Amino acid sequence: MTAPHGHKPATNPFKQPRAVWAVAFACVISFMGIGLVDPILPALAEDLHASPSQVSLLFTSYLVVTAVAMLVAGAVASRIGPKRTLVVGLLIIVVFAALAGTSDTVGQIVGFRAGWGLGNALFIATSLAVIVASATSGFAGAIILYETALGLGIAVGPLLGGELGSISWRGPFFGVAVLMAIAMVATIAFVPALPKPARPTSVADPLKALRHRGLLTMGIMALLYNWGFFTMLGYAPYPMELDAHRLGLVFTGWGLLVAIFSVFVAPRLQARFGTAPVLYANMAALAVVMVVIAAGVTTPATVITAVIVSGAFIGINNTLTTQAVMLVAPVERSVASSAYGFVRFIGGGLAPFAAGKLADAFDLSVPFYVGGIAFLLAIPVLATGHKLVAAAESGEAEAVPAALEPVGAATGAGSRPVVVAVGATPDAAEIVDAAAGIARDQGSPLEVVRVRETVVIEELAIEPEDAESARAAVRSHLDRLAAQGIAATGLVLTSVGDHAAAGRVLAQHAEDVAARTVAVGRSPRGPAAQFADGSFTAALTHAAACTVVLVRPDEAPYKLTAATLHELRGV
Repeated sequence: MTAPHGHKPATNPFKQPRAVWAVAFACVISFMGIGLVDPILPALAEDLHASPSQVSLLFTSYLVVTAVAMLVAGAVASRIGPKRTLVVGLLIIVVFAALAGTSDTVGQIVGFRAGWGLGNALFIATSLAVIVASATSGFAGAIILYETALGLGIAVGPLLGGELGSISWRGPFFGVAVLMAIAMVATIAFVPALPKPARPTSVADPLKALRHRGLLTMGIMALLYNWGFFTMLGYAPYPMELDAHRLGLVFTGWGLLVAIFSVFVAPRLQARFGTAPVLYANMAALAVVMVVIAAGVTTPATVITAVIVSGAFIGINNTLTTQAVMLVAPVERSVASSAYGFVRFIGGGLAPFAAGKLADAFDLSVPFYVGGIAFLLAIPVLATGHKLVAAAESGEAEAVPAALEPVGAATGAGSRPVVVAVGATPDAAEIVDAAAGIARDQGSPLEVVRVRETVVIEELAIEPEDAESARAAVRSHLDRLAAQGIAATGLVLTSVGDHAAAGRVLAQHAEDVAARTVAVGRSPRGPAAQFADGSFTAALTHAAACTVVLVRPDEAPYKLTAATLHELRGV
């Protein structure tokens, strides 16, 4: 059978309203925040007659305040609304970035960076939710746009910092203030008022969540990881002995690897080996990188090469550490994000301060050796939670929400259903009806599975569709089918991770119920997005023991195999 033609192209994620572009622009500038400062660290120390340990407090004040503010950001947003929280965060960043640019002492800059951290936490807590709520191309397109902004910010931040810093160390601070002011005006003008959550979040909720062993274990692991990461970020520029422009180029190369490995490589490694094994290997690799920097601290070329290479491992960790947290967290995603962000940023903030003390007391190699030890310590900490992560990935954990939740009556014992998987797409009803035709022809009951995925980016996790909406959608399908005299049951599949992870969970479920056929519709995401975070359909097809078919309204079903998937770009 040849592949059917004439299907509608995937929705373009970049065709979005001005509200989305306004917030996405602000996201790019926000993600520049840390990398923007790195190229000017040596210049700051020289011009303001400060030691590296004093300059390192720019990271400490920024990250510690960000950590504490992560505890309250969700509570603030749930009370004053996402748009107001976003605007307040942007305003704070504009004010304190400008004040940092007018400073004459390191102490003043350290203080103003603390204020900047407060604004950044408010912005981080709401930016992704606002983009998803404002997008017209569905949440899949919004996520692609957010990830694009993340990659651009990480990669371009050091480059812009180096260019502006080559003029004056004040340049990056004034540059951020101007760009964020533009983003703030655009947000006020174009982003509509968005509804508040149904239930206000308590400030104490994230701290209470840390009583759960799995979340606390993953948080401590992330703290140790960030200790090593920010030791390198805060102190590696000094032994490189480069000017601001060249430092910017080095950290741009680093940032490009972070973005590429975070988006493209991490999901594939996770799918192939599992979350915990990849993190073990990655932490060990980062420890080796830190030892290389420490041993070669007097050789600039060695430090430069090691820092750039570390971007690959940092990118993988940035993706998988958050996913590990969300896999084991038995609380709401927003609460887990706040708790994790608090612990994570505390580690990042304290590391540069401690590294400065160590460098002053001994020599510049010691902080890097300690950072390497922190990476190694993260391995046994993660190992104590290995079973929790593995169980959560397989959907067997009791501490986390069930991967598959029945809606209505369960499938009868001994029946071999046709399973149809649908998401929150406009053609979901048509896909279910087409699958019902297959079930009728095969004399099988139909099982409708609503796929509800948790999107994880950096320290953020968001559920574009809440659980009750997903259940209501399944009930709507079942009521419509019952009116047509078609026997059907329903499930909600909740998945943490990439799209491929959800596909593998569904394949296992199909095997458990001895399904005759699994039917899926065409993905709304384009081939580039699927290449980045994995294809639900491809993973399902590779893992399923039964036949997988692609159904489209008014067209014959198309049997999918590993070979024919290559013929169907955008499935």
